[in-house]
Amino acid sequence: MNGKIDWKRKLSSRKFWALLAAFATSVLAASGAGENVTLQVTGVIGAVGACVAYILAEGYADGVDSENKDE
Repeated sequence: MNGKIDWKRKLSSRKFWALLAAFATSVLAASGAGENVTLQVTGVIGAVGACVAYILAEGYADGVDSENKDE
C-alpha cells in the first residue's frame, strides 16, 4: 500500500458519511448537547454527504461519457 488516501472515493462513500454522522452524534451526546442540536448536526452531515457523493458521481459519469464520445 502506498499510504495515499483516495479522497474522491472516500468522500463519495455512504459508509464514510454514516461513520461521520455516528461519530458526531456520539461526541454531541457525550458533551451534553441537546437532542435538537444533535439532530440538526447529523442532518447537515447527511445532506452534505449526499451532495458530495452526487457531485462526485456525476463528475465521474460525465468523464466516462466524454471518454466514450472521443473514441
